[in-house]
Amino acid sequence: MSYHTVQLAYEGRVATLTLNRPEKRNAISFELIDDLVWALKEVAKSDAIVLIVTGAGKAFCSGMDLDNLKALLGRTPEQNLQDSQTMVQLFRSLYEFPKVTIAAVNGPAIAGGTGLALLCDFTLAVPDAKFGYTEVRIGFVPAIVSTFLLRQVGEKQARDLLLTGRIFGAEEAMRLGLINEIVPVENLIARARELAALLMENSASSLRATKQLLTDHARMELDAHIDAAVRENAAIRSTADFREGISSFLEKRKPVWTGK
Repeated sequence: MSYHTVQLAYEGRVATLTLNRPEKRNAISFELIDDLVWALKEVAKSDAIVLIVTGAGKAFCSGMDLDNLKALLGRTPEQNLQDSQTMVQLFRSLYEFPKVTIAAVNGPAIAGGTGLALLCDFTLAVPDAKFGYTEVRIGFVPAIVSTFLLRQVGEKQARDLLLTGRIFGAEEAMRLGLINEIVPVENLIARARELAALLMENSASSLRATKQLLTDHARMELDAHIDAAVRENAAIRSTADFREGISSFLEKRKPVWTGK
């Protein structure tokens, strides 16, 4: 099928999925989420053994699209809940993807972009890559990503990253175990393909079975926490602080929090 915000290409048994909104720094829009979900379904049914995910231009994914962020202020509770469920579908589709996944992070990966980059099996990043769970800085709550992050880095590190909302670089991400390698930008895709070739020396059925084993191991814990995360993700959008956070961000001013 055709996509408007992503490009999907195959070379042998390697699929490459490129977020393709370079003029928007590959920001997450409602359309991009839909395209990603459908593209993942297409690759899952294909003969590909490895999926590489990257971004067009100088950013991997800069977070939520500003126009879509503004639109969140007018969403109904039902729409907020549906939005949260859709984001869960995207993140779980990537985290539980039946093929091996490699994120080639070519630049900043912020908020939802951090989620996409770090949920892949392998994450390669350029030296200038930046990451951050910045939700609390705009009155939001990192409910969904927290479920995955706790499994990756443990509670103490997760509290730091989620409660401060700070931006951190590739070196720290590697120290925390969130990325596998730091690769010069000019070598990034070549290194991702080299890793894909190494993986494809293994049995495709063994890779698939191993991923299924890991997915099954994580599923019970994820199922127990995701429903609550979806509700929290939707509920925070009805607060005054959320409205103030979004408004101040769009207006490029310091927020005035009320705690309500």
